[in-house]
Amino acid sequence: MTTEIPNPATGQVEHRQALMTSNAVEAALHAAQAAFPEWSQRSVQARGDVLRAAAGVLRERRQDLQQVMTAEMGKLKPEALAEIEKCAAACEFYADNAQGYLHPEQIATEAQSSYVRYEPIGCVFAVMPWNFPLWQVFRFLAPTLMAGNVALLKHATNVPRCADAIAAVLQAAGAPEGVLGVLHIDNDQAAEVICDPRVAAVTLTGSERAGKSIAATAGSVLKKCVMELGGSDAFVVLEDADLDKTVAAAVKSRFDNAGQTCIAAKRFIVVEAIAETFVTRFVEAAGKLRTGDPNDSATTLAPMARQDLREELHQQVGASVQAGAKLLLGGAPGQGYADYPATILDHVGPGMPAYEQELFGPVASILRVKDEAEAVRVANDTSFGLGGSVWTADAARGERVAQQLQCGAAFVNAIVKSDVRLPFGGSKRSGFGRELAQHGMHEFTNIKTIYVA
Repeated sequence: MTTEIPNPATGQVEHRQALMTSNAVEAALHAAQAAFPEWSQRSVQARGDVLRAAAGVLRERRQDLQQVMTAEMGKLKPEALAEIEKCAAACEFYADNAQGYLHPEQIATEAQSSYVRYEPIGCVFAVMPWNFPLWQVFRFLAPTLMAGNVALLKHATNVPRCADAIAAVLQAAGAPEGVLGVLHIDNDQAAEVICDPRVAAVTLTGSERAGKSIAATAGSVLKKCVMELGGSDAFVVLEDADLDKTVAAAVKSRFDNAGQTCIAAKRFIVVEAIAETFVTRFVEAAGKLRTGDPNDSATTLAPMARQDLREELHQQVGASVQAGAKLLLGGAPGQGYADYPATILDHVGPGMPAYEQELFGPVASILRVKDEAEAVRVANDTSFGLGGSVWTADAARGERVAQQLQCGAAFVNAIVKSDVRLPFGGSKRSGFGRELAQHGMHEFTNIKTIYVA
């Protein structure tokens, strides 16, 4: 079976990717198994040397990597270059900090000595999405490799060249064969890989549907998994918010990467006292975004990654309008192959797709509330729990509200983002487990107690 990969900006097929045979998958599993003993026994410093070299290769190849990302999923050139630099910085961060994160933790007991060790577990199988085709991979890969594990990657089917480019970066950095293997496989083959005894754990970033399937398969063979799933993040605007800062942040948080990010602000929950002013300014600012060629500096809103995703999003918009939402901006597919304009829906309420579902594209939902208490209630009235932000002139008030949000990360007067220094993950239907910081590194270690009487 071969998959055609159209360029999201033009619709022209620029690559065809064949699925791997069962023999090729077996060879990748064998290579990972063979690589683990030597890699896990290397010193943390030696593993760090490879990660630092990978950071250098990423920067050296940034132009080529950007072109592949843009061709496969439509990412704007400046956004792609920023993503590549973020990956390089993550490699350096873990190379610098892994020694401390993995250092045995002494615990005082009645024993002569008692402590906790963080030991590698083997091969981690990663199923990764297309929206940040390099960052999502390095977000799990850098801490996983620094912990002494090896990895197998099943990337999204529309970014196969990004997957191969990542493997090439590791190879150029001096990683031994088998430390990272790329699997171009379908879902049935992925289930077989999860169940293979040579795979120790699984990590997924993707949809709720994919999470349920993969978590169920991993659970059936009692394997650890980390699930980073969808989100419908609240962007809470209180009446004392600085609108200059807040509106600029709202546009960036909703429309960067064409709105195709799990931690994008999706539900703009605005207190009535400031709602009219905020909405007017938000519509004006978002209306200045322009779709077009993602390699053109004049383009400020990337195309969506695939036509089918655009169609699904447009159906959600249409159903929300039919249910009573007010269309203030956009709302119709663009002229480009996968373009969708910046779209804003006002007076969104329960029962509408824009209220109940994740809108994975450049569509903002305005939910008007009477006060802070109602803002918190509406923010938490969702089955998702990935991130959220609060905008107010009173930082202490913002922190109080942030503490009440039911999510994995709450930001005050700042856009929700993944930061290598901080744990990242969600609650409720947004998944479980954590990535990044020491927490992400420890997810795929054997947290082992040593007790010496």
